[in-house]
Amino acid sequence: MDFFKKTEQALKRTRESWFNKVTGLFDRPSITEELWDELEELLISADVGVATTEKLVTRVKQKAQADRLRDAGQVRIALKEEMAGILKAAPAMRVRQDGARVTLVVGVNGSGKTTSIAKLANLHRGRGCSVLLAAADTFRSAAISQLQTWGARIGVEVIATRPGGDPAAVVYDAHQAAASRRADHVIIDTAGRLHTKFNFMEELKKIKRIAARANPAMIETLLVLDATTGQNGLAQARSFSEAVELTGVFLTKLDGTAKGGIVLAICDQLKLPILYIGTGESLDDISPFDAGTFVDALFEPVGGRLDSNG
Repeated sequence: MDFFKKTEQALKRTRESWFNKVTGLFDRPSITEELWDELEELLISADVGVATTEKLVTRVKQKAQADRLRDAGQVRIALKEEMAGILKAAPAMRVRQDGARVTLVVGVNGSGKTTSIAKLANLHRGRGCSVLLAAADTFRSAAISQLQTWGARIGVEVIATRPGGDPAAVVYDAHQAAASRRADHVIIDTAGRLHTKFNFMEELKKIKRIAARANPAMIETLLVLDATTGQNGLAQARSFSEAVELTGVFLTKLDGTAKGGIVLAICDQLKLPILYIGTGESLDDISPFDAGTFVDALFEPVGGRLDSNG
């Protein structure tokens, strides 16, 4: 299954609920003030958020007036373009490739973090990269064993220590192992911290300092975020970003929510790019995020696809 089909399938619940209602707005013969009011209500109900919704509706209204749009179907096209514009406005970090790339993965318990790490490792391994996993969630023995199980399944070495050990030491050992084995990519698991716990966030800062020692230009910090948490996900992202300066988001469980609008809120309010989305439960259910593909999947089969490179 190609990435568009995976994204389209993951967004099925969102598309069948509120976006079908949005599409219904554009079956009208003319543009009325009632259309704008209903569009705003539907976007807010889908976890796009008040601020981002107001920005979207204002921009589409301005375009409709400037281009003298008369047909509601043209407004739908303008809405798609503005959505894609918001999603593209948060560019992904460019990581230099003159050594092992390091991905520090953070997130709260229950977000699907460890499974997402396995998906990410499998994706990069499938692209011909040698990958190492670092089990720096030492607070839970189950977290270590779970990562080791995934590593054995996908053929990736896991650097670990005993439960209760120093997570920063695990990160250091992973750096040493990556250098000696000439690994292309090190992916670091961390404890599922609550974004409201100060001591946990301070520990996370320490881990990142260790991870960045070898080459700060080679590290990215990825937040795994459960799409079903809605606007609470924004609070999580803000707290983690303040602590460790996030460079992107892996959005999980998108197939389990009818409120996929949180994607727009994250990109608009936090200026963080969505790098990957979880499109199901199997190891291959991961898609690199593409703004055009995402917006097309929301509106298909009603409208044509946007040019994702535009």
